[in-house]
Amino acid sequence: MSKGFVFRLQKVLDIREEKEEESKRFFRESQKALNEAKIELSNMESNANKYKGIKPNEDVVYQKIKRTYLKALELGIKDKKKEVIDKKEEVEYRRNDLLNKQIDRKTVEKLKEKEREAFFKEIDRVEQINNDEFALYAYMRNLKGGEI
Repeated sequence: MSKGFVFRLQKVLDIREEKEEESKRFFRESQKALNEAKIELSNMESNANKYKGIKPNEDVVYQKIKRTYLKALELGIKDKKKEVIDKKEEVEYRRNDLLNKQIDRKTVEKLKEKEREAFFKEIDRVEQINNDEFALYAYMRNLKGGEI
C-alpha cells in the first residue's frame, strides 16, 4: 500500500468537471446576451419616448419622418421584447443545465471522498494490526526472557 490513494473514477470526475466548466461558459454567454438585449430594448424605448408627441414649430415633413421612425421603433421594440423573452428562457435552460452538471460532479466527488476515507481507514487498520503484533512479540519476548 505504499503506492498511495488512487481514485479509479478520476477520468470520469475530470470529464464531469470539464462539462461543468463548459456549461458555466455557456451560461455566462447567455447571461451576457440577455443583458445586451435588455440594454438595446431600453435604448429603443427611450428613443421612442424621446420622439413621441408633436412639438410646436415642427413642419409636416419632419412630423411624417418622425412618425415613420416611431412605427419602425415600435416594431423593433416588439421584436426585441420577444428576443428578451427567448434569451431569458435560454438563460434559465443554461442555469438548470449548469446545476445538473454540478450535481453530477459533486456525486463523483463524494464517491472519491468516501473511497479516500475507506483507503485511509484500511491503512490505519493494517498499521494498528502491525503495532498490536509488535507489542505482542515484545511482550512474549519479555515474558520468555524473565522465565529463563
